[in-house]
Amino acid sequence: MSTNNSGKPYIWLTGLAAALGLLMIIALLLLITVKGLGLFWPHRLVQFTLHDGRQVLGEIREKERYRPPDGQEERFRFRVKIGNREFYGLDFRWVEQDNIESVEYPSRAYILERRSWGNFYGFIDKISRNGSIIAEGEPGLSSRLPSLLRQAHEKLRRIETLKEKRIAAVNRKLERHRLKMRRLEMASLPADKKQAQLARIREEIAALQKVYGELEEKLHRLEAEARETVLHLRTVDGFEKELPLVQVVRVYRPNEMSVPEKMALYVEKVIEFLFSEPREANTEGGVFPAIFGTVLMVIIMSLVVTPLGVIAAVYMSEYARQGPLLNTIRIAVNNLAGVPSIVYGIFGLGFFVYFVGGTIDRLFFPEALPQPTFGTGGILWASLTLALLTLPIVIVTTEEGLKAVPRSLREASLALGAGKFETIWKVVLPSASPSIFTGMILAVARAAGEVAPLMVTGVVKLAPSLPIDTQFPFLHLERKFMHLGFHIYDVGFQSPNVEAALPMVYATTLLLVGIVLVLNITAILLRNRLRNRFSLSKL
Repeated sequence: MSTNNSGKPYIWLTGLAAALGLLMIIALLLLITVKGLGLFWPHRLVQFTLHDGRQVLGEIREKERYRPPDGQEERFRFRVKIGNREFYGLDFRWVEQDNIESVEYPSRAYILERRSWGNFYGFIDKISRNGSIIAEGEPGLSSRLPSLLRQAHEKLRRIETLKEKRIAAVNRKLERHRLKMRRLEMASLPADKKQAQLARIREEIAALQKVYGELEEKLHRLEAEARETVLHLRTVDGFEKELPLVQVVRVYRPNEMSVPEKMALYVEKVIEFLFSEPREANTEGGVFPAIFGTVLMVIIMSLVVTPLGVIAAVYMSEYARQGPLLNTIRIAVNNLAGVPSIVYGIFGLGFFVYFVGGTIDRLFFPEALPQPTFGTGGILWASLTLALLTLPIVIVTTEEGLKAVPRSLREASLALGAGKFETIWKVVLPSASPSIFTGMILAVARAAGEVAPLMVTGVVKLAPSLPIDTQFPFLHLERKFMHLGFHIYDVGFQSPNVEAALPMVYATTLLLVGIVLVLNITAILLRNRLRNRFSLSKL
């Protein structure tokens, strides 16, 4: 036999293609990892003095070669994050090597991470409270600033607790009473009885409004107290600004920090990223609501699609009569796996949101109309839409697993007196469970990264509250939610400052890949455990 007919060239080409694909995946993961994890490391502040006397203070984020227009040899230029958006209108600028007179690393330069307007780079001249100076110069600023910042954070925590718990609870009660009044007005009751109940509800509303007014006054006092302590800031080129300390997330001098101090700050930032809410149009802060929404949506989707897919596969494999009709159904199921995801999103919007949700609102929440309760996008409808999208995957993999179970196992079970359903339930399905988990793994991997269907069925840029809280019924499936995939799209393509938000895109992408890997690895471990338990050699 000739060498050309042995197939070896094709084997080598296949291996080369697999190796190239693997290298591309590894390179992509390395890029995402390096760019994503680099977001949290505190960089040194560098101060450039230019030939024209101007000064630039910021973090060097990129260094690249360029060739001047006059054709001279290649030179360097630096991409510097200068912050101070309210003064400069942009976060970055390029500084060319030929324009630099001198370079310094000022030890007294501060980085202030703010709740709005991004980072401030510059110097703190003094700290005042109600117009009186309480700290000025070194070492007074360094010694007083950490304790003052902790006090400001404590005041902010009290303000947020008052707004998000006590005032929000009163608002929810007022809304319930408003809906109760609306329900009474729509009910067919005797006039005197209706008026008596309405009068009682109005009294309760008046009492709640009084409580709300008292809480609002307390909130205004706390906010005024929080604004009393002010930082007097100065940029490297002379701009001055007064900033309430309560608006500062953290403040540090990176040029004075040791490596252990930088590592501690790095861990603090990672924890903030994972467990706090976003700020600055999602370009700063954390992504916890998006993590929560992604995981909850995948769990709800899995709880729906797995039993539906298994039941459909069992019927097609074990009960349905084999023939042209069933083959046509199988072809249709296979083709559904290739339908664009946005088509599923439009179907979910029309069927689940408008038809099912609108019907639920008319039957059970008529007093809230025209404000929809279930007749608008929410995490339930998004999960059901993704369940439909991934249903063909689960059906196909489960049916293949059922076909792989030897017929002798079924016959042995039937011979021992078990019925057909009992045989399927106790013999066939456990033996096919690794394939069922394989289908679920593929479904989770696809659903976790889908964005297009979610954009029309419930995902939002910023959700005011999580779908789970301490208020009855605790799980609010009608609420809108955040999702990591949509968060990446929003920050990367819809942000007003895409250049400054790019590191957040990499970090969120890395997190989404990590969550998908964790979910898949968990399912794979369960699948391997079941495969070892129900392997044919042990039956």
